[in-house]
Amino acid sequence: MTETWIVLGASSSMARAFTRKLAERGDGVILAGRTPADLERDAADARVRGAALAETVAFDARDPASFGPILDRLEGLEGTVSAAVFVGSMPPQAEIDADPSLIAGVVTDSFTGPAQFLHRLAPLMESRGSGTVVGITSVAGDRGRIGNYAYGAAKAGFGTYLSGLRNRLTRAGGHVVTVKPGFTDTAMTWGIEGMFLVAPPETVAADILKAVEKKRNVIYTPLFWTAIMGIIRAIPEPIFKKMSI
Repeated sequence: MTETWIVLGASSSMARAFTRKLAERGDGVILAGRTPADLERDAADARVRGAALAETVAFDARDPASFGPILDRLEGLEGTVSAAVFVGSMPPQAEIDADPSLIAGVVTDSFTGPAQFLHRLAPLMESRGSGTVVGITSVAGDRGRIGNYAYGAAKAGFGTYLSGLRNRLTRAGGHVVTVKPGFTDTAMTWGIEGMFLVAPPETVAADILKAVEKKRNVIYTPLFWTAIMGIIRAIPEPIFKKMSI
């Protein structure tokens, strides 16, 4: 059975690495985002790597009007339709502190925009009894930290949404994988002080594809973040609120 993936936020480093892996196994890809030139280049690369289909489409999490044409295209495809969501934004917390109105954009990009799109896609997946959703959240969503708690809150919300969507789609033969990356070498983390154990996007993409194939529910990537976040979640609140991590 053919499988076509809609990749939201396809021009991010992590999404590009995942798209390459999908193409190499012969899946179709529809690359969605706000940078047409970048998307066209990546689609051409996907064709060379063996993608059964490689197209581009405009997507903006802050513009629900951009969702309709994508959903119409997916309706017209045969076989399994899957989705990978790499959308998100993370302004420095200091900028948010200076201008709290920025929180609205962070929440839309990282949670409510993608959730609205997936909610409109879900009936199609249910009707076909197949398909996978990969949702990228973050280790930042596990606990509010002073350095990025607005972004962390948005990703925590998206993670809870994905958990509910997993319950829904599982009943119809679909699946949802929640991915919690640690620090990854992407544009979102470039220039941020205090980065450690930064993973290349290719490592994260390989972990995601493995999780898809094994129908995992929630993964941390790279794997060592499972232990790191287990420790961080276990720190008592009276101690944690005095820490600068």
